[in-house]
Amino acid sequence: MPVTPTVAPGAPGIPARWTSSAKSGVGTSLSPAGQIWFTISHGILNEIYYPRLDSACTRDFGLIVTGPDGYFSEEKRDAAHAIEPFENGVPAYRLVNTAGDGAYRIEKSILADPARPALLQEIVFTPLKGAASDYRVYALLAPHLVNAGMGNTAWVGDHKGKPVLFATGRGTCLALASSLPWRSCSAGYVGASDGWQQLHNTGKLDPTCRRAEDGNVALTGEIGFSTGKSKALLALGFGATPDEAAENAFASLKRGFEPAAKSYVEKWRKWQKGLLPLDRHAASGINFYRVSTAVLATHRSIAVPGAAVASLSIPWGFNKGDDDLGGYHLVWPRDLVETAGGFLAAGDAASALQILDYLHSIQQPDGRWPQNAWLDGSAYWPGIQMDECAFPLLLADALHRAGHLPRARLAAFLPMIERAASYVVRNGPVTGEDRWEEDAGYSPFTLAVEIAALLAAADLLDACGKQSAAAYLRETADVWNDQVERWTYVTGTALCRQAGVDGYYVRIAPPDSAEAGSPKDGYVPIKNRPPGDTDRPAEAIVSPDALALVRFGLRAADDPRIVDTVKVIDAQLRCDLPQGPLWYRYNGDGYGEHEDGAPFDGTGQGRPWPLLAGERAHYELAAGRKDKAASLLAALEGSAGPGGLLPEQVWDGADLAERELLHGRPSGSAMPLVWAHSEYIKLLRSLRDGAVFDMPPQGVKRYIEDKTVSPLRTWRFNNKIRTIPAGKTLRVELLAPATVRWSTDNWATAVDSQTTENAFGIHLADLPTANLPSGSTLIFTFFWSGAGDWENVDFSVISGEQDSQSILPRQTP
Repeated sequence: MPVTPTVAPGAPGIPARWTSSAKSGVGTSLSPAGQIWFTISHGILNEIYYPRLDSACTRDFGLIVTGPDGYFSEEKRDAAHAIEPFENGVPAYRLVNTAGDGAYRIEKSILADPARPALLQEIVFTPLKGAASDYRVYALLAPHLVNAGMGNTAWVGDHKGKPVLFATGRGTCLALASSLPWRSCSAGYVGASDGWQQLHNTGKLDPTCRRAEDGNVALTGEIGFSTGKSKALLALGFGATPDEAAENAFASLKRGFEPAAKSYVEKWRKWQKGLLPLDRHAASGINFYRVSTAVLATHRSIAVPGAAVASLSIPWGFNKGDDDLGGYHLVWPRDLVETAGGFLAAGDAASALQILDYLHSIQQPDGRWPQNAWLDGSAYWPGIQMDECAFPLLLADALHRAGHLPRARLAAFLPMIERAASYVVRNGPVTGEDRWEEDAGYSPFTLAVEIAALLAAADLLDACGKQSAAAYLRETADVWNDQVERWTYVTGTALCRQAGVDGYYVRIAPPDSAEAGSPKDGYVPIKNRPPGDTDRPAEAIVSPDALALVRFGLRAADDPRIVDTVKVIDAQLRCDLPQGPLWYRYNGDGYGEHEDGAPFDGTGQGRPWPLLAGERAHYELAAGRKDKAASLLAALEGSAGPGGLLPEQVWDGADLAERELLHGRPSGSAMPLVWAHSEYIKLLRSLRDGAVFDMPPQGVKRYIEDKTVSPLRTWRFNNKIRTIPAGKTLRVELLAPATVRWSTDNWATAVDSQTTENAFGIHLADLPTANLPSGSTLIFTFFWSGAGDWENVDFSVISGEQDSQSILPRQTP
C-alpha cells in the first residue's frame, strides 16, 4: 500500500520577493511584552516584525475566497480597500475589503497583543451575493522569517490537540491559530505547491501537502466560517520554538480581542495625551498630526530604547529579494535625529532624550556614527557621512537649550560630544557622501550641518567648563563658514543666464575642483544614473539642499545668493502636482521608477519628494511668508496615502493603473518615510510658533547678526590650500607634533615654529601671513618630532589671492 506523501512538491519554490512598500497602516502595542510591529497595505497585513523592528518575519498575510463554478477571489487584488484607525493617534485598524464583483465584504480589526508577541485579526465575512454556505475563506500566510524568504520550513501541525500552522527559520518560529478551528490546511512552496496555486488551479487544498522544508514557503488554512459563525479571531504568535509561538497564539485567543484592544488603545491614548495639541484635520478628515506622531512612535524599538528605523517598508519590495536584507528598517543617524526633532516639536522630550542615549551607545570609538546600522549598532552600509556625524551634536544642543539636558546630565554626554566634535573637525568639511548616500565633495547641506554642529558643541563644551576647546570649534566653524561660497557657489553659468540670476549654490562640488576655487570646473559622478545619461559638470547639478544654509542659521532667507538659488531650484526642480508644488532632490537623480513605471533596479528616474515641500515651507516661514508655508503644509498632506502615511516620493507621470502609479500619488518607494512625518510635525510646530522650530540660534547670532568673519585660513593635508586672502593668518593643522619650517624669501632665510596640541589632538601653528604683501609666497615643510624625519615635499601658499590648492616639488631648506 503506497505511503501518503506529506512533503509538498516543487522545492524550494520560486525566488522569494518582498511586497509593496505602499503601506496604509503601521502599528505596535507600545508594550515591552508585545515585541510585534506590523504593516498593512492593499487591505491585508504585510511585513510583521519580531522580536525587533529590524527583523521582518512575514511577507504578507491575507485571505482568499472561493465559491461555486470555480469562483476565486484574492482580497488584496480583487477588492476595494478602506482603512481607518480605531481613533485618532491609535494605530490599530479597521479594514473593509469589498469584492470588486460585489460578491462579499470582509471586515477586519487588527492590532498587536500588548500582553505577548502575537498579532490579532478579528475577521467578519459577509456574503453580498448568495449564502454563506456558497463560500470558503482561506488565510494565506507567507513566512519570511528574520529578513529572508528562502530557507524557511512550514508545516501543518497541532498544539495540545488543536490544529496550528507553523513555520520556522533562523531560530525564530511562528504559529497561526484560529478561534474557529481550521478545516483543510496545507503547507507548500510558493509558485509551485502553495495554497494559492492549489486553490486557483483546483478550487481546494491538497491535504497531502503537510510540510515544505528549506525554501520559499506558504501556509494556507480554511477558516471555519458557517451560516451561524461569521466572525473569527486569528492569532499569529511568535517565539523561539514552535511550542512557545503556539502558546502565545492560543493565549491571545483565550484572552480575546476586546481585552487586548482595550489595553492597546489605553497605552496609545496615554502617550498621545502627553503631547502638545497641534491637531490638524485635513479635508479628508484625517488628523495628520496624530497619524504622524503615531508613525514616529511605531518606528521606535522597545528592546533597545531610543533606536528607531527609517521606515517599516522595503522600497519596491515586490522587486526585492533576500539580497536586500535591510530595506529601510535600519537606523540612519540622520533620520534618527530628525525623528528626535519631531518628538521634541510634539512635546515628548523623553523620547528625544532616549534617542540621544542610544546614539551615545552606538557611537564608534573614533567619534563617528555608522552610515546606517542594525538596532545593535552594527554597521550595514560601510559609508561615512559627515552630516550624520554632526547631527547628534545638534540634538544634544537642542535638548540642552530647551532645559531637558541640565549641566549635571550633560556631563554624562561630554565624552560623546568631544569625540563627535573631534571627528568633525578632523575629517570635515568635505562630506564622505552627501545626505542622499551618494556623492562626496562640498555639499551646502553637509557644510551647514557641520558648521552649526561645531557652534552647538562649542556651547555645550562651554557649559562644561571647556572654554579652550569651545574656542577652537568656533574658530573652525568660522573658517569653514567663510568659504561656503568659495566651495559651493557659482556665477555666470548657463543656468544663471536661463534663470536671470547672478549665481547659485550647487548641489555638491568635488573636493578637487572646489579646493581649486572653481566648482564649476569639476564633474560630479551621479549614482543610479539613467542609461545614456552623461556626467554633468558640478555647476549643472542643482538641489534644494542649499536651503539648509538658512534652516541651520548660517545665511539669511533674504540673502541675495539664497534668493537667486531659490529661483534656479524652482526653474529646475519644481513639479506642480494636484496637491501643490513638490520638488525633486536634484536634476539627474536616478533613484526612482523608470519612465515606463518599472521599479527602480539600480537605475531609474528620481521623483518628487514630499519631504522637500516641508523643507521649502520652513524656508518660506524663515522668509516671513507664513501663508506660503501653510499652503505647502497642505501639499504635504495631499501627498499622503489612503491611511495618511507620507511617502518618500510621488509619481509625476501620467496614470499607470496597471502599475498602481497615479499622478501625484505615492510611488513605489518607501511609505511611510518617518523623516517626512517628523518634518510635518516640526512644520506644524513652526507655524504655531511663527518661527522655524529647529533652527539653531548660534549661527544666526554669529553670522547673520554679528557678521563674524574669520581671521584665519586653515592648511591641512586633507585641505592643502595654496592661496590665502590678504590679511588672513595661515593656520597649519597636523595630526602629529612637528616643527614647521617656513620662509617668505624662497629659503634665503627660514623660521621654525613649533606646533602646539589642542584639546582634540590636533597640532597647530599659526604662521604670520596677515601682513604679507599681495603676491608673496610662503613656503613651508615639516620636521616630524615623533619620527625624527623631514617631510619629503615643500608646500606653498600665495598671499592676496583666492584660496586654491597646490603642492610644489620639494626644495632643500
